[in-house]
Amino acid sequence: MVLKIEQDHGRFRQIVRGRIKKELRRYISRGELIGKQGEKLISIPVPSIDLPNFRFGENQGGVGQGEGDAGTPVDGQGEAGAGQAGDAPGSHLLEVEISLEELARMLGEELELPRIEPRGKRSVVSQRDRYRSVRRTGPESLRHFKRTYRKALRRQLASGTYDPRNPRIVPIREDRLYRSWTETEEPQANAAVIYMMDVSGSMGDEQKEIVRIEAFWIDTWLKSQYKRVETRYIVHDAAAREVDSHTFYHLRESGGTKISSAYELCRRVLEEDYPADEWNLYPFHFSDGDNWGGGDTEVCVKLLQETLLPAVNQFSYGQVESPYGSGQFIKDLDEHFAGVEHLVVSKIDGKEGIVDSIRTFLQKGR
Repeated sequence: MVLKIEQDHGRFRQIVRGRIKKELRRYISRGELIGKQGEKLISIPVPSIDLPNFRFGENQGGVGQGEGDAGTPVDGQGEAGAGQAGDAPGSHLLEVEISLEELARMLGEELELPRIEPRGKRSVVSQRDRYRSVRRTGPESLRHFKRTYRKALRRQLASGTYDPRNPRIVPIREDRLYRSWTETEEPQANAAVIYMMDVSGSMGDEQKEIVRIEAFWIDTWLKSQYKRVETRYIVHDAAAREVDSHTFYHLRESGGTKISSAYELCRRVLEEDYPADEWNLYPFHFSDGDNWGGGDTEVCVKLLQETLLPAVNQFSYGQVESPYGSGQFIKDLDEHFAGVEHLVVSKIDGKEGIVDSIRTFLQKGR
C-alpha cells in the first residue's frame, strides 16, 4: 500500500513536471537555470506552487463575524497601514531538483526529437554480469535468504514438523539457495562531442551566452542517448587551441579569424583519440560567419570533404547573429554542401532562435 505522503509527493512531482514542461521554451531560450548543476541533477526555478487543502475547526472571528468599521484590522493582522507600502505583488520562486534524464525527456517531447541511432560498429558490445538465477552451492555472502526461508518452510509443512504455536523455521543444508549470475552482452555506445567557437573580437558576451545555452541542451540530449559522452573544447581566432569549458565560454580575443585552424585541430583530436569505428562523433562549430579572405574557406571545404565528414555522424555549424560579423561562411557551406545530409547548418537569430537551432541540429536522429 502506498503511504499518503508518497501519494502527495508523487502528485506534487507531476504538478512540478507540468509547470516546467509548460515553461520549457522559456527555460531553453533564456537560460533560466539556477546553480547546483550536478552530474545527474539540476535545480530549476518554478513559480511557487500552493496545493489547496481543507482545515477543520471553529471560526475564530475575522471577516463577517460581528460588527466593525471600515479599516478595522482583522484578528491577528496588526494595525491597519502597518508596514512598507508597495505597488506590486510579491514574487515567489520554488527551486526544485530534476534529473537530467527527465529534462532530456521533456526536451525530446517538446521538440519532437527522434531517438539517435548509433552508426554501424560505433555501438560497442560489453560483457556484464547479472544476478538472475539461484543455485544450491555458493559462498555465504551470496545466500538468498528469502528463497532459503521459503524452501525450509515448505519442507517443514510437507513433513508435518511445522508448529504454528511455535513458528520456528530452521534451514538445513539442503534448503540453502545462493544467487547465481549469467554473462549478458550489453551495447555500450560511446559519443564524443567537439565544440569549436570563434573567439575573435566580433563574438561578444551575448553571442557566447547563446552558445553556452545551446551547448547545455545539446549535451543533455546526447547524454540521454549514449552510455558515455566525452566533450572537448576548441577556440580559435587566427589560430586554434584546445581549452577547458570555462575558458571556452569566457575567452575573448581580438584579431582576424581563420576557421581552418579549428577544423585542422579538430581533425587531429578525432584521429588521435576517437577512432571512427568505435565512437559516434559530433563536431559543433559556432561563429558569426567571418573568415579570413586568403582562400581559407576553400581549405575548410577540403578538410570537411576529405577528413571530417567521412568520419563523423554529423557536422553542425551554428552561425550566431552579430552586428560585427559578415555572415558569409554559412552561405559558403550551403553552396559547397547542398544535399549533404550529415552537414547541418543553422542560423541563430539571438536567444529566441536557440530552440529552432537545437531542433535543426537534432531532428534527424543521427
